[in-house]
Amino acid sequence: MAYPYVSDLEVRVISKYFGDPAHRRIDTYVERGGYKALEKALALEPDAVTDEIKASGLRGRGGAGFPTGIKWSFMPKEPTRPHYLLCNADESEPGTFKDRELMRWDPHQLIEGC
Repeated sequence: MAYPYVSDLEVRVISKYFGDPAHRRIDTYVERGGYKALEKALALEPDAVTDEIKASGLRGRGGAGFPTGIKWSFMPKEPTRPHYLLCNADESEPGTFKDRELMRWDPHQLIEGC
């Protein structure tokens, strides 16, 4: 099924693979360069990953735009038990469906970005 809102006049960045069902498969995502950031992160110490995120200036997409690196630094440091970092996919703005489409057409980008 082709994504219905494609125009030759637009430059698609985030939605580059919308409408391509193959992109939802992990093998296709990896073939297209996916999970490179995860590969890099796994080669670093946890604090170095957080420092990279802080240096990038990445901010949350909520109304406050909280710095992601700061948020990640709140994760407990003790390896005594598992710790989890969650991705909030709540889409509470009335009439918007952007997050739903991102999760539908590019789920691995969402997972890698979390």
